[in-house]
Amino acid sequence: MNIQTFHTEDKPLQTKIIFTASEGKVISIQMEKDAILKEHITKVPAMLICIDGEVCFENEHNMTQVLKNGDYINIEENVKHWLTASLKSNLILIK
Repeated sequence: MNIQTFHTEDKPLQTKIIFTASEGKVISIQMEKDAILKEHITKVPAMLICIDGEVCFENEHNMTQVLKNGDYINIEENVKHWLTASLKSNLILIK
């Protein structure tokens, strides 16, 4: 999914709620090329947005998703997941 798909109307200003946070945290993540964010879980649903770069998101259900500029993924609670950066990347985690 990509954040640009939220705004499909021809209007000069558009807003849309895309995620309702449980804990109210927004976390900036920067990963250098080939960096790995080791396997972990989140206790609440989360949303990960790739601001720039390229990362591979994987989880214990054999799901693999490459995230590039503007792409995002909803992360299920209590599911092991991890990230690998193909390029230097900046991400935003909302939970």
